[in-house]
Amino acid sequence: MTTIIVLFNLKADVAIAEYERWAVTTDLPTAGKLPSVEQFKLLKAQGLLMSEDKPPYQYIEVLTISDMEQFAQDVASDAMQKIAGEFQSFAENPLFIMTSNVEV
Repeated sequence: MTTIIVLFNLKADVAIAEYERWAVTTDLPTAGKLPSVEQFKLLKAQGLLMSEDKPPYQYIEVLTISDMEQFAQDVASDAMQKIAGEFQSFAENPLFIMTSNVEV
């Protein structure tokens, strides 16, 4: 099982309401229904614990992937390529971090 964490800020010219509307109506329902995606969450940073500092990122996506080979096929589809392009128009240099669970 792989979890992909995406950290990003919106580009300076992007309206928050526009991005969030797109995320809720297009990105989350489409990518969340891919065969390889078990769960897809979009989180909005609220602050830093016990600090007045601004969080370094506005948004965090968390995707739980059941099969990375299938995921590669899923995201290669025309529909997902369109969504990826739209995402890139909103997000400023997103970081895609692949993670795995630490087993004890």
